[in-house]
Amino acid sequence: MFAFDNSYARLPDRFYTRMNPTPVESPGWVALNEGLARDLGLDPEALRGAIDVFAGNRVPEGADPLAQLYAGHQFGGWSPQLGDGRAILLGEHVHEGRRFDLQLKGSGPTPYSRMGDGRSALGPVIREYAVSEAMHALRLPTTRALAAVTTGEEVLRQEGSVPGGVLTRVASSHIRVGTFQVFAAREDVEGLRALLDYAIARHAPEAEGPMDLLRHVMAKQASLVARWMGLGFVHGVMNTDNMTISGETIDYGPCAFMEAYHPDTVFSSIDQFGRYAWSKQPDIALWNLAQLATALLPLMGERKAAVAEATEVLEGFRDLYAEAWTEVMAAKIGVDDMELAMQLLDIMREGQADFTNTFRALATAPDTARDQFVNATRFDSWYTEWQSGDPDRAAMLRANPAVIPRNHRVEEAIAAAYRGDHAPFHALNAALADPWRETEANAPYRQPATEAERVTRTFCGT
Repeated sequence: MFAFDNSYARLPDRFYTRMNPTPVESPGWVALNEGLARDLGLDPEALRGAIDVFAGNRVPEGADPLAQLYAGHQFGGWSPQLGDGRAILLGEHVHEGRRFDLQLKGSGPTPYSRMGDGRSALGPVIREYAVSEAMHALRLPTTRALAAVTTGEEVLRQEGSVPGGVLTRVASSHIRVGTFQVFAAREDVEGLRALLDYAIARHAPEAEGPMDLLRHVMAKQASLVARWMGLGFVHGVMNTDNMTISGETIDYGPCAFMEAYHPDTVFSSIDQFGRYAWSKQPDIALWNLAQLATALLPLMGERKAAVAEATEVLEGFRDLYAEAWTEVMAAKIGVDDMELAMQLLDIMREGQADFTNTFRALATAPDTARDQFVNATRFDSWYTEWQSGDPDRAAMLRANPAVIPRNHRVEEAIAAAYRGDHAPFHALNAALADPWRETEANAPYRQPATEAERVTRTFCGT
């Protein structure tokens, strides 16, 4: 079924704990991502007959299941041991020379569960499946969802007893900033060196040492975060254990997309001080990269010189990000004029304009864009100046989607799934799969929430 070659499992034993998923009572299908299955060279029909694998009830041939060890800064506070508390890496499927991690999320307790049950409620499974696949359709680097199943069991969460689920996540790897941090904190230079060599071989074969890897990750993250910002995406939990070396978006717990634009937008219920607000994401990316640099210092010889070199590398982030952000905004308004773009964002903030629909209207029907504003007076003068720049509408259409995973639609799908009705989830996925066209079918998914539908708080899955 799978073509496993499990290179991470060949690293030293202290990198992980070998263990099987915990079986569930009565698994049932929510979704199988047939398109992704084909992209991985897998037979969807065979996969559909293997629900016991996706539920964690059977370990497929060639797998070498394990829970990965890592540490991290969570909301700025250091946690010396985290790890896969509710996930098991089945192994690495290899297709056409590329390596893909297959991980079960919600697959039972591990030594890293920190008193948790190791399970997932069905809601977070629905959210991650829908949003990660939407991000893929929006052309952003992301982990993906291969399958979602129910467990036939209930889990106890803040909202009460709710149905459980398991998500099969596909990733280029699950190596995080926090993976480096755990070995640095333990002064395990041998382990740190092994991880560096492995990460370079897997993700940056052109890199020649720790600072080259840092430059590689920094470039990937600068581009990724700029593209998040261009979609109004708020990750919600940018801890160092949620920043990948591969440059893929990972962990869709309390994430959300803005509707009415405001730079200080926060959704996560646990982000009480706005650390991970939309506008702060570039600064947090740099902060996380500084933690990666710190973890790499023991591999760089004399400390004072190493700190100086790492600092010099990190100082290049702002230029990388500014270049990426300028490119994103030039495409969104069709004019390479960053001052004009920033003026528009300020007018949108003041006019409470919908982020996605404002840019989309400019690309498709510019005369209607003013309808997005509570007060369009400032927009009218901006519009005149913008039109004089002869905007590139083709570029704008490529940069401004019609459909995003709006919070109320995701919550609608979750609520229905808790009642045993997966139809809203499948309808949502169908709309999100083709975000660049406006169709009659996706019209309801293009509309912002009404006051009664508005979702202002999102929650982690634990």
